[in-house]
Amino acid sequence: MNTSTKGAVLSALLTISGCAAADTVESAIDKADVAWMLVATTLVLFMTIPGIALFYGGMSRKKNVLSVLAQTTVICCALTLLWLVVGYSLAFAPGNAFVGGLDHVFLRGIDIKSTTGSIPTYLFVIFQMTFAVLTAALMIGSFAGRMKFSAMLVFMLLWSAFVYAPICHWVWAEGGIFFEMGALDYAGGTVVHINAGIAGLVGCLVIGKRLGYGREAMSPHNLTFTMIGACVLWIGWFGFNGGSGLAANERAVLAILVSQIAAAAAGCSWMACEWILRGKPSLLGMVSGAVAGLVVITPASGFVEPLPALLMGLLGGVVCFWGATGLKRRMGWDDSLDAFGVHGVGGILGAILTGVFASSAVTGAATLPVLEQVGIQAASVAATLVYGGLASFVLFKLVDLLFGLRVDTEAERQGLDLALHGERVE
Repeated sequence: MNTSTKGAVLSALLTISGCAAADTVESAIDKADVAWMLVATTLVLFMTIPGIALFYGGMSRKKNVLSVLAQTTVICCALTLLWLVVGYSLAFAPGNAFVGGLDHVFLRGIDIKSTTGSIPTYLFVIFQMTFAVLTAALMIGSFAGRMKFSAMLVFMLLWSAFVYAPICHWVWAEGGIFFEMGALDYAGGTVVHINAGIAGLVGCLVIGKRLGYGREAMSPHNLTFTMIGACVLWIGWFGFNGGSGLAANERAVLAILVSQIAAAAAGCSWMACEWILRGKPSLLGMVSGAVAGLVVITPASGFVEPLPALLMGLLGGVVCFWGATGLKRRMGWDDSLDAFGVHGVGGILGAILTGVFASSAVTGAATLPVLEQVGIQAASVAATLVYGGLASFVLFKLVDLLFGLRVDTEAERQGLDLALHGERVE
């Protein structure tokens, strides 16, 4: 065989080998799953900007609305970069039972051909990134109107690295302590809602009450914004819950269906509580109830059937109404926009009820006895509350020591929009 013939044969073999490798990568990818997860990722990001921004901004006083929009915007920007640098690695890289390692710092070890399940790993990275962004944005509702912008930004970066990422690893990463125990959290009852809720509560207690709290009217300045924001959240939640299985399949359909049922049921039950106790049904109550129902169903959305979702929604509206009104008044804390009352309380309720109602008919696998599963769920809730609460307290105190957490009295009276950002709503 002459040299040119050998070269032709080698070239053909290399071509065949290359095609085989490409076919292997292609076969690992399901284009329907990829298309759905691109949509789901977009929907979850849409929940933060503009969803949370409008929802919280409308509930704020007029002099602070732009500060809320600015906070959600910078959280989206800064935590995206943190997730790229180290957040994803701490959450999902191989590590120990409590935190991931540093193998994927700057997404090292991942390339365009890497896959997670039937989707590219890069798509999984950005889907999870939107969860990290949303979780941090949720907590600003607890201390809206009184925290320095600079302090908030530093705290969120530290919190995302040292609180969010480890708890994410516990529950969603192979090798994580609660992942291995069999804790059920389909889309973020512990990782997102309890985590953000307890951090927000700690923040409002450390920073202190707003000036005039309990003596001055602090009514929402624009309920139209709030309603629009709630609707964006509601629709975005279909990607939040429906995308958490990382596939376009029947389980994604069920997750969306039960999310809609729970949101509707909680909207009705919150409205009923308000109507009975206060004599009038309010728009704010209806949309708050719908969001509460979505919080409660989040950990269960890939595990339960429609009837349990109805029951969870009805109960969630009542319990979160109590958390955002009666519990807050009784405890005397200034959870400005009810981040703990809705997300913390609703997340706890949803996580426990997931253990009660999880069905093998949905999961396709045997489920643990109810008491055993509820015990695991309760352990994951308690661990999130304790670690999330204590670590958040330490970080708030550290930031307070270094930068100061709270704006001065004059800036608070003037409003954060003008005092911190040089802007105001006309």
